[in-house]
Amino acid sequence: MGGIGKTTLARVAYDQMSPHFEGKSFLADIREVSDKCGLVSLQKQLLSQIFHGECFNFFDVHEGSTIISHRLSHKKVLVVLDNVDNMQHLKCLVGRHDWFGLGSRIIVTTRDEHLLRCCRVDDVYMPTTLNLKDALQLFNLKAFHSDIVPKDDFIELSEHVIDYASGLPLALEVLGFFLCGRDATQWRSAIKRLKRDSNKEILDKLRISFDGLEEREKNIFLDIACFFNGEKKDFVIKVLDGCEFFPDIGIDVLIKKSLVKIDKHNKYLKMHDLLQEMGRKIVREKCVDEPGKRCRLWEETDVHHILTKTRDYLSTIGAETISLP
Repeated sequence: MGGIGKTTLARVAYDQMSPHFEGKSFLADIREVSDKCGLVSLQKQLLSQIFHGECFNFFDVHEGSTIISHRLSHKKVLVVLDNVDNMQHLKCLVGRHDWFGLGSRIIVTTRDEHLLRCCRVDDVYMPTTLNLKDALQLFNLKAFHSDIVPKDDFIELSEHVIDYASGLPLALEVLGFFLCGRDATQWRSAIKRLKRDSNKEILDKLRISFDGLEEREKNIFLDIACFFNGEKKDFVIKVLDGCEFFPDIGIDVLIKKSLVKIDKHNKYLKMHDLLQEMGRKIVREKCVDEPGKRCRLWEETDVHHILTKTRDYLSTIGAETISLP
């Protein structure tokens, strides 16, 4: 999922391993660069980082692939492709194994596991959220510039933030930086605000994967976020099948894009707390002030509000009223 530290891990590996290679290239945020500048610019960047001082003049993706495979086929290189979201990125930049000399290493970071499987990569590493000890250490480094939490109220307040972040490094860093240098009263206020209004920087990062989904997959994601987080997979599929969302393939897409997880017994669907919060925020944003105009209702107060309004309306027109407890 977004914010779990894929790029950070890739950068550390790149920095540690690069002295052992004849050439190296780190292509950052390929998804965004490709959208803005095109694949040819990325091919030129790859070659320029490995062959310092050389100028590469080509304007066609196919020609760029030919040059890469020819120039690097006998060179031991380390290449990192960061944030890949399209098969074309891989085909045009790293093509096949024989494009590179023996001993070369290609590292790819992506939110889409299916993309890696299709390329038949040699190995897949799945980053996980941080355990409590590591989460606290990362947060303290950002909030206090130290591994140790100051005494007094900050210990308990830090625990609230750690719980909210649910082990996601991005959330820990963003919140730690935001709270750094502020007093305990301001911390309490910020934590209360988080329960009502999520941090925009965190949710915007997480939303990238959601925005790239097909419409039916978006609906499945929102249904799980609003109603089915932690429910049995078979039950969820049965319900969503009735909505003609084609949940068997849709849920698999969400799993491969790290938006939903399934437990080791292949029974229960689970969504990270911040992804669930993002999904519910997307639903609320469709109509902030009038819950009745939203596509989904899951909070008791909103449901009661809508039913009460409906009952009152039916009363005014003399129709049979709805009995509410």
